[in-house]
Amino acid sequence: MEHDEGTSNPSNNRPFRDVLKDYASRRQVLRGGLTLAAGSFLAGPLSAAASSAPAAPSRKIGSRLIDFQPVPLAQGNGPLPAISADYDYQVLIPWGTSLTHNVPDYSGAPDARPGAAEQAQQIGIGHDGMWFFPFRRSSTRGLLAINHEFGTNSTVLGKAAPESLADVMTSQHAHGISVAEIRKTGRGWELVKDSMYNRRVHGRTPVEFSGPVAGSEYIGPEAGAMGTLNNCANGYTPWGTYLTCEENFNGYFGTSDPNWAPSEEQARYGLSANGFGYGWHLFDERFDLAGGSHPNEENRFGWIVEVDPFNPDALPVKRTAMGRFKHEGVALVEGRGGRVVGYMGDDERFDYIYKFVSAGNWRFMRSQGLSPLDSGTLYAARFNDDGSGEWLELSLRNPAIAARFSSEAEVLTYARIAADLAGATPMDRPEWTSVGRDGTVYCTLTNNSRREEADAANPQAPNPDGHIIRWRDSNRHVGRRFTWEIFLLASSTHGGERSLASPDGLWVDPENRVFIQTDGAQKDGLNDQLLVANGNQSGDDIEIKRLLTGVTDCEVTGITVTPNRRTLFVNLQHPGNGDPAVTNFPAAQGSGAIPRDCTLVITRKDGGIVGS
Repeated sequence: MEHDEGTSNPSNNRPFRDVLKDYASRRQVLRGGLTLAAGSFLAGPLSAAASSAPAAPSRKIGSRLIDFQPVPLAQGNGPLPAISADYDYQVLIPWGTSLTHNVPDYSGAPDARPGAAEQAQQIGIGHDGMWFFPFRRSSTRGLLAINHEFGTNSTVLGKAAPESLADVMTSQHAHGISVAEIRKTGRGWELVKDSMYNRRVHGRTPVEFSGPVAGSEYIGPEAGAMGTLNNCANGYTPWGTYLTCEENFNGYFGTSDPNWAPSEEQARYGLSANGFGYGWHLFDERFDLAGGSHPNEENRFGWIVEVDPFNPDALPVKRTAMGRFKHEGVALVEGRGGRVVGYMGDDERFDYIYKFVSAGNWRFMRSQGLSPLDSGTLYAARFNDDGSGEWLELSLRNPAIAARFSSEAEVLTYARIAADLAGATPMDRPEWTSVGRDGTVYCTLTNNSRREEADAANPQAPNPDGHIIRWRDSNRHVGRRFTWEIFLLASSTHGGERSLASPDGLWVDPENRVFIQTDGAQKDGLNDQLLVANGNQSGDDIEIKRLLTGVTDCEVTGITVTPNRRTLFVNLQHPGNGDPAVTNFPAAQGSGAIPRDCTLVITRKDGGIVGS
């Protein structure tokens, strides 16, 4: 998301641009796109200690893996979505859709925005990461767990700043997540209102903490802890729960005290007196950085939160063993020995890629009443010049970390600082991660406009368009070594039908189709978009086709499928940036309605696998 323009990493860790420069000298540069030869990365094992996962089959460029008519450049802009001629879309659950018949749906009328009580029972704003949880492998009925990342005061409240605690509560209720039962009928997909599973988890929902930081001085006192905020991307567990990730939580805190100054730890997490201008601290003491009534409140955010979609009475649990930073998302896989491994990005310029490995076999741990997400090891990635990499342990067993911190709880609360000390590689806004069937891990790096200083004659930073990196870990995800390559440089696609910039959302399907969603200024006149790339290739000639473009000034984000992969769900976030003069979507153009975040249901007209 582009509304956080901060940079808070003061470390001198070697920048990824330096690694990339040296790496390029050892590999091949193909017309501006850095890559390993596709065969060398995908055809065989990485080393003697390599993953035992099978290699992806090689395919020639122009294969029928991605066999749909792409949206042409000329049609990829405007106030309405554009979709491939081989596909259809349907709008589902826009902001303000009521989960119950107790309150009405919000229509988008500028003079009838929801109040706090209504918003607590309605779909929130800022649709982002999500996952579909089917009933008994059904592809026509299930629960959609969906994040609500952010909503500006001007959109949610119709004013620049809150004027009361009721206003603040309305905004807080618009954040968080929704769990909604949906089903396919003869009329298409629809929300099942009043379902026993329908649920809102928002900025004032009671929560609990688990893992090494629970009960510590860094988040205590925990009694009455509540809320999850800036829920960006997501993950899901093998045992059927949803993981929602707290990203730019710092923007909701602030203070009017002119004598307040951030501590080292607060500065490293981007906390400031003004935040993002939400003004919550003016009426809710929880968010006043200089107030003393809620100590450590800022440390209660920035975690991965586990929610059981099938148990609406269970409290959301913040899993502290996975570290505190600006979590974009988490891709959870089963590694050697049945351990769960989570790959995570910290979405800020010059921050890091992380990995969590559970302490034991997840099935055994759960049989003992233990959460596999409460005990394990957190690592940060270091990328070496020669295409190798190392996972650096973030614990007191690392002498550089032990010299600064006194407990594992402190390390995990300030995981960014621990990664600084360990020597992790600063990256260009690491965002979504996804793991292919062959064990390859992908991560989008959206952009970095501040990588080098700009001046009037050189106003563009070196990486304004972003790239995608991929790697394979040793020892089936649990090893400390990996090998990596650049999968795609966005700048190499410009000027043609493959054009994309600022990759963000990401999902790799079982056939190695890489679904790429964008968030940021596109080139060649395009709106943000959803594309499908051939993961069996790399370099400038990767097959890429445009499946969908969103509406003007929106982000295309969130991605999940039904078990048969014949229905794809994606989200349009902040369409028109909330301005009805730009677009009224999903309401009819010219209606004057406020544009509303919504989910799109995408299907092939011939009923085939999405992306094919």
